[in-house]
Amino acid sequence: MPRQAAVANLQKQQQEPQVTTHQYQQASEHFLAQARQELADADLPQASEKGWGATAQILKAVAEQRGWDHSRHRHHLVTVSRLRAETGAGDIRRLFNTASALHENFYENTMQTFEVAEGLDDVEALMDKLIPLLSQTESRPL
Repeated sequence: MPRQAAVANLQKQQQEPQVTTHQYQQASEHFLAQARQELADADLPQASEKGWGATAQILKAVAEQRGWDHSRHRHHLVTVSRLRAETGAGDIRRLFNTASALHENFYENTMQTFEVAEGLDDVEALMDKLIPLLSQTESRPL
């Protein structure tokens, strides 16, 4: 019976749609556009959270492309550390930390409009750094 359950589970996994690197990238771009609209509508908590969402999705795209785990929030920290080491770009962590502050602002709503706007600019800068890495096809396992 355990063998049958394992086979059934494998078949189910094969039937479930897998999110691709491209889909994560598209989601990231979509969230950033939504964040800009929420900012224009003066909904700072939603703009902040969409900025965080854009960041999380682009990190998932890069991690997926490299075969790195990205199923938990803490994996974003690992991905950022690995990308900083790989690229030598020290501002990757700073830009990520700004996105994390946006995530916190969703709950706390303490940022002013200009701070959220600057935070979204940093999210876009991070995306601009990471999207070119998606064209690198070599896999880098853990």
